Amino acid sequence: MSTPWTFGRKLAFGFALVVTVTILVGGIGVYALSRVVAAKDEVIDGYGRRLIDARHLEAETERKSGKVRGFLISGNQDYVDAFAAAQRSVATLLDHLDGLATEEGRRQIAAIRRDDQHYDQVSQEIIALHRSGAPLDEVARAFEAKVAPAREALLASLGAFIERRERMLVEARAAASDDADTASTLLVIAVGLAIVLAALAAWLLTRGLSRQIGNAIVQVQLSSTELQAASTQQASATREQATAMAEIATTITQLLTTSRQIAESAQSVARIAGQTNSAAATGEATIVHARDALAQIRQQVDTIVQHMLELGRSSQQIGVVLDIVGELAEQTNILAINASIEAAGAGDAGRRFGVVADEVRKLADRVSASTKEIRELIDGVRSRVNTTVMATETGAKAVDAGWTQIAAVSSAFQEIAGMVTTTTDASREIELSTKQQSSAVEQVNVAVASVTQATLESEASASQTLATASQLATLSRGLTELVRTEPGFQGRT
Repeated sequence: MSTPWTFGRKLAFGFALVVTVTILVGGIGVYALSRVVAAKDEVIDGYGRRLIDARHLEAETERKSGKVRGFLISGNQDYVDAFAAAQRSVATLLDHLDGLATEEGRRQIAAIRRDDQHYDQVSQEIIALHRSGAPLDEVARAFEAKVAPAREALLASLGAFIERRERMLVEARAAASDDADTASTLLVIAVGLAIVLAALAAWLLTRGLSRQIGNAIVQVQLSSTELQAASTQQASATREQATAMAEIATTITQLLTTSRQIAESAQSVARIAGQTNSAAATGEATIVHARDALAQIRQQVDTIVQHMLELGRSSQQIGVVLDIVGELAEQTNILAINASIEAAGAGDAGRRFGVVADEVRKLADRVSASTKEIRELIDGVRSRVNTTVMATETGAKAVDAGWTQIAAVSSAFQEIAGMVTTTTDASREIELSTKQQSSAVEQVNVAVASVTQATLESEASASQTLATASQLATLSRGLTELVRTEPGFQGRT
């Protein structure tokens, strides 16, 4: 035969279930948030930085080309030194990218390195030819025949490498979005399961506690009924002294036994209620800690949103700078066209100046094209920032929903603590009443020794016992009204 569960065991089970569900939901929330943050960091710190490094490599390559043209135009040695510095910078960037690339990326970097070395070789040849004092026309023809094709091949290799980096960034962003959706779905499912389990546990605890309290009330009703009957018999016995004295003694003995049992039961109920109240307080404290943990998660989510917004503002500032660069490129292009016109009008004397103007115009066109590409990249960054902010706000709403459910559980614990306090007070009153009843019965037992005083004392004791029984009956009816609507309770009034 199985032992029925007490108040303490039932509340301990409910508390353990709530703690387990809370830990499970918190663990799933932390896991989901860590996956989203890791995916975001991989996209930004991994693929995004590698694409920026690739763009930096392209810019350094353009800077080398510009230094070669600057030396050919002006003959200034500073351009040669700057060309050498750009060579070192390009080599450093290639080494850095090679250490982070995959097998396919290393093959592309090897092709870029070969084209870059070929470009550096022909550039050195053109620089040496110009230093030897060769005519400018010969230098220009050699430049167009050797340097320009080498530069186009190098830019083609760089373009293929950058295109692959952009494709990898788009794929990583899509994967990060999928991880965020999966994490959100997992968290919603966990919260739903937690709500169902909490509701089921609350229903089972309420039903079991109401049933036990109802059974205790039935016992109190039975005891109060018996006590009323005994007090009535005692009042009759006072009018029939000779024949009822033995019955009075027997009734008093039974009454003492019953009152002691009621006192012990009341003490047990008070002790169990105190333990239940302590367990409810512990559960409420645990819920408070869980709310604090959710508040910290919400604060971290808000921090991520702020960082994303700052990144968006930075991209807007970059866009303003690009507008200025674009305007400068357009003005430079117009000036180059005007210079070409003036050089054409000057005839042979302006031919060299026309070559320079043509190179300046080409450089302005490339700057304009690069500005458009950078603007498209910034627009992509803004779009990804907005997507990340929306996903983070969705996670914040899920955290708020968890916060609301925990608050409901905390309120339920407070109600349970209030009911336990009421039960404790009632059990103390029952204990006090039974002690008073025991004292009255002992007085009646002493009064039996004196026939003369027995009638008066027995009558007074019977009246007091009847009042106590009435109080117990009233108390039991009140408790019955509290639990009468609960399923599984069958009492009588």
